[in-house]
Amino acid sequence: MILLADLIDRYRSDLEQHHGNQLLPSHHRALQAMRRCRNQHSRVMVLECNGCHHQVSLPHSCGHRSCPHCQQHESQQWLERQKAKLLPVDYYMVTFTVPAQLRRFFWAHQRIAYDLLLKTAWQTIDSFARRDPQLRGRSGAHAVLHTHERNLNYHPHVHLIVPAGALDERSRQWRQKPKGDKVLFWATTLSRVFRAKWFEAMRLSGIHCKESLPDAWVVHCKKVGRGEQALLYLGRYLYRGVLPEKNIIADQDGKVSFCYQDNNGKRQVRTLPGGEFLWLLLRHVLPRRFRRSRDFGLLHANAKRLIQLLQLTLQMRLPRPDPLPPRPLVLCERCGNAMTIMARMVEPSHHRLC
Repeated sequence: MILLADLIDRYRSDLEQHHGNQLLPSHHRALQAMRRCRNQHSRVMVLECNGCHHQVSLPHSCGHRSCPHCQQHESQQWLERQKAKLLPVDYYMVTFTVPAQLRRFFWAHQRIAYDLLLKTAWQTIDSFARRDPQLRGRSGAHAVLHTHERNLNYHPHVHLIVPAGALDERSRQWRQKPKGDKVLFWATTLSRVFRAKWFEAMRLSGIHCKESLPDAWVVHCKKVGRGEQALLYLGRYLYRGVLPEKNIIADQDGKVSFCYQDNNGKRQVRTLPGGEFLWLLLRHVLPRRFRRSRDFGLLHANAKRLIQLLQLTLQMRLPRPDPLPPRPLVLCERCGNAMTIMARMVEPSHHRLC
């Protein structure tokens, strides 16, 4: 397998030569973290055998959310939290995208633009749920920001998983869409309202865009059953990097090739110079401490008791949480006895890696 850390060492100078003036502090932190993930550059954990007192050291993972093989535990925790909020109704995945003309603005104002995208998408869903004749109440959504297409080009958009039900806050009455409905809200109408709310949010924020924007914005609404499959889909891309290392298939003559599946499910291969490949990945590193996953309305953390009351009232049988696997014991390579952690964060120069 071709390691991303090795590609960073090999092509970082090319990246800085061609894109040095565009690199942000968050990009440098991401490169440094992924370069030191579980290899000779990373800090180590020192273990000692309980029997023969033999010592070894194990490299730490970097824990960066853009690293392709970190934060599996955090992803599982997020998934279990969202499963605990499921309601006995159909769910829909609503995807809001912005025109290509806005991508330059998004890149130049990432923190503000991403935040506005998440908020205006939810405001659009909330306004439709309150005015829908079958719902007429407060709904909820799990929202996740994505910044890439399948071929890793820069393409900001947000996915919302929305239950087909709403609570009337005055009468405390729960209403939901009939099970046979294939449409939550019409996408063309969602698109027009989303566009209007986006312009209003920009005006209130004092932001001006010089680009001429099209009248039609793309919004997609799809029924996803009871919601668990959609949660699994979003969870796969929430805490890991945008490209698994197993998808990096070649590194030859200064060029890196990776594979991906297009929208039709066909395998495609893309090849780029090494520095451009790193730049392609870095364009999806989010600003520091920016929350790409947010819960709104009934699914917000503050509405936890209300969700539990709804689940009890609707006689919902919750799925059992998947038990976390027990932490595996590290056995001594000499005598086979269990080993104990002696130190957790030690510089690699002080100990030999096992």
